[in-house]
Amino acid sequence: MTITPESVKQLLSSDEFSDRIRGLNHLRNIEPPIAFELIQPLVKDKNTRVRYAAVSQFDTLGTEDLTLSLTLLRDRLFNDPEPDVQAAAADAIGGLKLTEGFDDLKKVYHQTSEWLVQFSIIAALGELGEPRGFDLLIEALQSDNNLLQTAAVGALGELGDNRAVTLLTPFANNEDWQLRYRLVQALGRLGGAEAIATLQQLVNDDVEQIAQEATNNLQHLS
Repeated sequence: MTITPESVKQLLSSDEFSDRIRGLNHLRNIEPPIAFELIQPLVKDKNTRVRYAAVSQFDTLGTEDLTLSLTLLRDRLFNDPEPDVQAAAADAIGGLKLTEGFDDLKKVYHQTSEWLVQFSIIAALGELGEPRGFDLLIEALQSDNNLLQTAAVGALGELGDNRAVTLLTPFANNEDWQLRYRLVQALGRLGGAEAIATLQQLVNDDVEQIAQEATNNLQHLS
């Protein structure tokens, strides 16, 4: 079957949600400007899976019109009834580096009780690269939710603000090896004497992946 804008449009207009999903998958095979135009109505589809699949493609197609993309993603972030779709909207805002959406991410983070949405917002802040995200990441770092802490560690490394190092180093003794692994990566990005001292400690970690990653990052920093 030859994939054309017309054939994709027909699938996206189908009453069967499975056809609409197929149509969304086929968008990757047509010109981005056309795909971006066709995908827009699907972000408000009646089916959750379709909305999720549509919003998830905005981190690539959204570059066609960043202003319109932010409007559409902001609407889903605030108004979608499904946490999965809200989380996908946060991911896309981060992936597109739409720093104008920072205040929206911060507001939803404090309003929602859904950990998945909070997790996606914290992870997105690392990609977003917005310096104002530092305080919100520190807030998440102090959460009693281990997954939020882990996401915050990684995002602080991506953000690149060296003020984070002193706040991160106590996590070298955290019992969660995945958090320690993200810590090693973050400290490798941030650098500095304190980060190097902690990495030297983690070279002796009981988990081989962590010890190896610490060694690799020390070599990179030296």
